[in-house]
Amino acid sequence: MRQRMRWWKVLGLAGLAGVAASGVVIARAERRRRAYTPEEIRRRLLERHAQAGDAAKPGDPT
Repeated sequence: MRQRMRWWKVLGLAGLAGVAASGVVIARAERRRRAYTPEEIRRRLLERHAQAGDAAKPGDPT
């Protein structure tokens, strides 16, 4: 009985390792897909800066 329990634990750990490894592969592929050019990054940063400037106008109570 004890030997059988050990095999289920090993099988469960192997399954968890497989899920984690596939998650890493998916995340890596997603990062490649979302890779931005320097121009895109600059444009997005300028947009965010403009939005932050609009949100924090002088005289507004914060």
